[in-house]
Amino acid sequence: MIKILFVCHGNICRSPMAEFVMKDLIRKKGVSEKFEIASAATSTEELGNPVYPPAKKKLAEHGISCSGKTARRMTEADYSYYDYIIAMDRNNLRNMTRFVGNDPDKKVSLLMEHTSTHRDVADPWYTGDFQQTWEDVNEGCLGLLKELGVQ
Repeated sequence: MIKILFVCHGNICRSPMAEFVMKDLIRKKGVSEKFEIASAATSTEELGNPVYPPAKKKLAEHGISCSGKTARRMTEADYSYYDYIIAMDRNNLRNMTRFVGNDPDKKVSLLMEHTSTHRDVADPWYTGDFQQTWEDVNEGCLGLLKELGVQ
């Protein structure tokens, strides 16, 4: 089983979008049983809060439910448990060092490193552009699946 953890600052916008987009993609490809997908935050600011309504709305526009998801913080144990830990931006990578150290097992990457455009996924909390975040997350998840041999 391939275990993937998506990480952003608060776990209410980008990382849950990535979690549920990836779950939808693997379901559609018929390989759900081969994956475990989750998401987490680097901060404690939103712990226990549901997915931010505009992010939830954007997922729903594509027929994807994130019902029941609440923000949780990444832990040191996550580094041992997950095979891939995917950050949404460079600030997340910096904040993750307290959980992953110097990444001795090379599990950590940026989502957009799995595409032809190596850049951050802009934070819609600040930009208000949930469509761009949707496009980035979808592109990044498709790129990661391709790297994992799921076509």
